[in-house]
Amino acid sequence: MSETLIPPAQIPPQPPVSTLDLSLRRPDRRPKGGAYWLFLAPGGVLFALIIGLPFVANIYLSFTKWSGIGDPRWVGLKNYTKLLHDDIFWMSFRNTLAMIIAMVVVPTLIGLLLAAVLFDSIGRRFPAPASTALRAIFYLPQVLPVVVAGIVWGWILQPDGALNALLRAIGLDSLAHDWLGDPKTALPTVMMMMIWVQIGYPVVIFMAALQRVDPELYEAAELDGAGWFRRFRAITIPQIRPETFVVTLTCTIAAMKVFGPIFALTRGGPDSATIVPSYFSYHTFFEKLNVGYGSAISTVLTVLIILVSAVFLWVQSASQKRDEEI
Repeated sequence: MSETLIPPAQIPPQPPVSTLDLSLRRPDRRPKGGAYWLFLAPGGVLFALIIGLPFVANIYLSFTKWSGIGDPRWVGLKNYTKLLHDDIFWMSFRNTLAMIIAMVVVPTLIGLLLAAVLFDSIGRRFPAPASTALRAIFYLPQVLPVVVAGIVWGWILQPDGALNALLRAIGLDSLAHDWLGDPKTALPTVMMMMIWVQIGYPVVIFMAALQRVDPELYEAAELDGAGWFRRFRAITIPQIRPETFVVTLTCTIAAMKVFGPIFALTRGGPDSATIVPSYFSYHTFFEKLNVGYGSAISTVLTVLIILVSAVFLWVQSASQKRDEEI
């Protein structure tokens, strides 16, 4: 028995199946909107308890006069008005600028050069373990607790410490000095210590960033006769711009709220030569028991950090938009 075949011309055309129809037939396994909040809730609760509530309480206390005993007494803007006429407060922020130089500007520039040298020169001429070992050596101060590093440097910089002993041993007795006890040398000495602590962080970040740069860019530049510095300026710096923003932002925040090294080395002295806002707030809050005034100092510092972070993020976003347009 032969089958009856329908000529192709008589086959009725089938309506096209749209993507929308397929999506309607396919079960939607995506999590509903409320499911995302289940994952965000633990972090949100911890943020509110550990950061949010203390910050709100700190803002409230900054409008009061309180010694930590009894009930706070509302004084309005009196603490903030007092800050405007406090010479130590302004000195602490001038010292913050010095910390930004020591923890942001100098380490970022040196770290960028070191990362480029380790990646471009040493990485090509020596086996990989050599550059890895150098990177670990530079990063070692970051692994040490800041207070421990401060205590060790305090022993080295004492009047009878290792540095002065070395100077006397090589016949440079005139250079031996009380480095942390002299107001003229205390801040530069702390800055040098912070450069040593901070320099490993940008080195590691920039070396990781250089891993994603296309090697063909360097090869093409070399074929065109570009030297190392020309390749560094024209290829390395533009290619790792996002990481540069990250390093600059995180180091700036760390410099503005630096506390451990000042606490371990100088306690803000001598004569407030190394005072910074975070230690000034701590000293006022816990040692002088002027809780309201200490809260006002920390509130101003927090607002400044938020503003600086917002400016950095805005500049980074604008830079990315310009790059996309180009």
